[in-house]
Amino acid sequence: MDLKNNRIIPSQRIIIIDFGSQVTKLIARRIREMKVFCEVITLTQFYKIKNLHSIRGIILSGGPATVTNQDLKNMPIKIFAKKIPVLGICYGLQLITSVFGGKVQKVKKKREFGRALIKKKNNSLLTKNFFKKNSYVWMSHNDVVVKMPKGFKKIAYTKDSTFTIIENKTRNIYGVQFHPEVTHTLNGNQILKNFVFSICKTKKNWKIFSETKRIINDIKKQVGNNKVICALSGGVDSSVAALLINKAIRSNLICIMVDTGLMRKNEFKYTYTVFKKQYKLNVKLINASKLFLKKLKNISEPEKKRKIIGNLFIKLFEKEAKKQKKIKFLAQGTLYPDIIESRSTTGSKTSKIKSHHNVGGLPKKMNLNLVEPLKDFFKDEVRELGKSLGLKKEIRNKHPFPGPGLAIRIIGKITSEKVKILQEADHIFINQLLKNNLYHKIWQAYAALLPFKSVGVMGDSRTYEYTCLLRAVTSEDGMTADFYNLPDYFLDEISNKIVNSVPGINRVVYDITSKPPSTIELE
Repeated sequence: MDLKNNRIIPSQRIIIIDFGSQVTKLIARRIREMKVFCEVITLTQFYKIKNLHSIRGIILSGGPATVTNQDLKNMPIKIFAKKIPVLGICYGLQLITSVFGGKVQKVKKKREFGRALIKKKNNSLLTKNFFKKNSYVWMSHNDVVVKMPKGFKKIAYTKDSTFTIIENKTRNIYGVQFHPEVTHTLNGNQILKNFVFSICKTKKNWKIFSETKRIINDIKKQVGNNKVICALSGGVDSSVAALLINKAIRSNLICIMVDTGLMRKNEFKYTYTVFKKQYKLNVKLINASKLFLKKLKNISEPEKKRKIIGNLFIKLFEKEAKKQKKIKFLAQGTLYPDIIESRSTTGSKTSKIKSHHNVGGLPKKMNLNLVEPLKDFFKDEVRELGKSLGLKKEIRNKHPFPGPGLAIRIIGKITSEKVKILQEADHIFINQLLKNNLYHKIWQAYAALLPFKSVGVMGDSRTYEYTCLLRAVTSEDGMTADFYNLPDYFLDEISNKIVNSVPGINRVVYDITSKPPSTIELE
């Protein structure tokens, strides 16, 4: 392994050139799961690479752009000149087609979004062990290849995409119109495995644990002798970030816990006790629950909520920083899925889905520089990092919890009454999942409060109270998700328990939509 700019780079790696797809980093995650180092870069960054020796394969990602109105003359020929294997995904396929003289055009009648049945035309090393009796792939494109480039071979097709998989075996160039990286593509991971191991001849030589040293070196390099304040919530992300930074700068780390009044029941006190007493970190408390509720009064629009919360956090952190000397940095447990839906880490034109308080919800001007040691990682990878750092299992395996807290699980206007109602309902829901050994089978579960009341009957009396929505999903990465099929007995039990135990709720509903088309959180 070579040490370059305080960064450990394996002797062999896969490079993904990012063209702005929402799931580009998911490709990298899939490959890293194969114990192969993979990183995402821009086309500009690729230009600057002088030594291509360690690069065993190049993947061209999907993206929102279209090759039909794009000048491709600046496409670097060295992508293909060194005969490094290339795989184009979605937009990447269309890019290859255009560069080598094929034809791509906008779909005039029927676009392909969602699952599509794929059929094999010819054998290929790329598709070995991929096809099943009924093979479905996940499509998401407005353009389609209508003419293959010269020298390329058709491998597979769908009803609405004649050239779904193509290859030029001589040049070691392959293209797929669908997204093999998402779970909705049946056996899609086999495509990536075939490319990485059979075509690129890459060996397994990387583990997530090896990233710990690099991250700590990166923190030291960025921070120097300055102090850092870390936003600590008690979730796995901020907890791992705090432990990593502590290893890098020790006494120069100050963890700040802000009581927004929007946390889950009992979580604030538990987090403080663990990190103060067990991990011996310098933890300071800020009670700002009244301030947050005041600023959020009569605010219904989700983006405004996030912006208000983000701004308040920064103001409180900057105020605390003024009390200390040499504090120039704010650390956060921002993950890559947060960034994907808010902005691109590589500078590519990625569509924004929503703001996150620790990403898009932050003010444009800040007096503190950001330290985000986990921004290249997914949730499960962060859990592994946490394990290597000795993070408690109870925290390490905790379900994701959004930075804005219950503010985005109370749909519509927020009041202290609604917060208390939701805290109790959520507490019951999570405890019942744990009691029934369901919690760890689920990626994320929570209760939300809907912005309307409905009529109910309790004790022969009329009630007019809120509706509680329960949501539980399975996922591998947070980018896509399916609702968890909770047993009938559990739904009956939890509905009865919430209605009977939480004044203010007389109706319970269960959300059975997947992501996409919905998101995991409601706001």
